[in-house]
Amino acid sequence: MAPKPKIQNADEAIRWITEGRTYTWMTAEHERKYNIRVSPSGWSYFRRTHGLDPRQVRDEELIPWGVEPRHKYHYLLVLLRAEARRRAGKTLNQADICRVDALLRDLKERHAVVHYDPDTEEGFHLVPREQGDVDIIRQPTKVTRKRRSRDSTPA
Repeated sequence: MAPKPKIQNADEAIRWITEGRTYTWMTAEHERKYNIRVSPSGWSYFRRTHGLDPRQVRDEELIPWGVEPRHKYHYLLVLLRAEARRRAGKTLNQADICRVDALLRDLKERHAVVHYDPDTEEGFHLVPREQGDVDIIRQPTKVTRKRRSRDSTPA
């Protein structure tokens, strides 16, 4: 016999997810209402098994690099992730909207794009826009992402 699911009300959980509630909030609320703790991975599993879109947005056009662990939280990468979420139609909080808009203005004013060089200490840099640059990043000659998006189909 399969174990009883920890999440007590699937409709409620789906509503929370579609409202954009954080896993931290959902964990606390579920524990308050039902006295049962559900881990963030439990919410992620629920989301996947119920056909809901993943929380993370993987945009291989905007973030085509395999980013070194030491550069994983660089401010420019954080902003690229936020812009990827916005382009995917996800809701951003006001602070993220302001930060991404400021980056886009800065790139336009400087005629620059974001470039990633894993062999440098900083990793991410703003570099002058070149003729071949069509978006806000300098596309690498070769995509170096190590993982593919879940919804990507193999070539």
